[in-house]
Amino acid sequence: MEFEIRKDRSAQGPRKLVRERAAYFLLMQQGMSSREACQIVGIDVRTGKKWRNGRHASGKQKRAVPPVNSEVPPSAPSRYLCEADRIHIADRVREKATVRAIAAELGRSSSTVSREIRRNRHPAGGQYRPHAAQAQAESRRPRPKPGKIGQNLELRDFIQDHLRLKWSPEQICETPRIRFPDRPEMRVVHETIYQALYVQGRGELRREPARALRSGRARRKPHRQAARRQPRFSTPMVMISERPAEAEDRAVPGHWEGDLIIGRGTRSAIGTLVERSTRYVMLVHLPTGHNAADTRDALAETAQSLPPHLKRSLTWDQGCEMAAHQSFSIATDIPVYFCDPGSPWRRGSNENTNGLLRQYFPKGTDLSVHTRDDLDAVAAELNSRPRKTLGWETPAERLSKLLAA
Repeated sequence: MEFEIRKDRSAQGPRKLVRERAAYFLLMQQGMSSREACQIVGIDVRTGKKWRNGRHASGKQKRAVPPVNSEVPPSAPSRYLCEADRIHIADRVREKATVRAIAAELGRSSSTVSREIRRNRHPAGGQYRPHAAQAQAESRRPRPKPGKIGQNLELRDFIQDHLRLKWSPEQICETPRIRFPDRPEMRVVHETIYQALYVQGRGELRREPARALRSGRARRKPHRQAARRQPRFSTPMVMISERPAEAEDRAVPGHWEGDLIIGRGTRSAIGTLVERSTRYVMLVHLPTGHNAADTRDALAETAQSLPPHLKRSLTWDQGCEMAAHQSFSIATDIPVYFCDPGSPWRRGSNENTNGLLRQYFPKGTDLSVHTRDDLDAVAAELNSRPRKTLGWETPAERLSKLLAA
């Protein structure tokens, strides 16, 4: 090492010992101790310690001094690909390397590399250009992003029109795929619609969520366990475990699920029937009450309108309105099966339908004011909605096919 030891060991004042400091760290890298390096360079041991570790603020020294060669610890791999990663991907793609090999070299998941190549390659030639890919990634990264609904007025009007028809967001988002097959700008997922409704600051759908959504909620609500039902009656019942297997897999039509939706003060009610295979809805008018006799007579009258092959079974909960289930079965030749206590999921189609009907018949209202014609109109509107579980056919279309067959 060509370094002349400083003969003048007096204090240097504010002058910085640039050459001495560089020599000190070079000797330390060669394996010498701090004391030996300080002796060779001609500095005090405390000066070398201050260069290495810095100095905290104290009573006399008001200002803290950072270390001279403070080493920055290597940062952890970023979750985002950087430009160097994209250059490496482009080079290896040009060499016909596999995606798994490229991912292993970068320490990334193979799906990350595959998705990067698919999203950022040139749309015309299909080539992957790293600098253009980096620019595209940086343009997509800023938040918040403008919503798709707010940028497309035609799409916004389409969604609002169908919300007025009481369609769900999932039903709305599937219709443009069929109606506009060659226009990807008209396609949107149902979560985007929910976000536009819940996050009012975005201003994409300027409607109150309580008026636009069937649930009437202004924000999301966590799932909770259903409250326990009222005590069931103890008359002899045939449980759902004895129901034919054909009703469980929904392969054969004619198996129905039923329940009541109750009005204000439990003084009025409407009966609901849902066919398990087609999800076809029938509403039962109960103008005089919903005790056991009234419910039995109204259900029997409704069942008379069904053809014989659509009268296979009826599944109900253990509510007291079905206390006369035996006389109902004798009159209609429809066996009645009862769910276990606290198991509404065994009648999932009917519970879902009851939730849809609450948009027309809100809780806490008098249901006796609705006529039979009102109930028929609501049932017709529900049966004309496309259903995801039916391959986006309507219950009316599915039932008509069965009747024609």
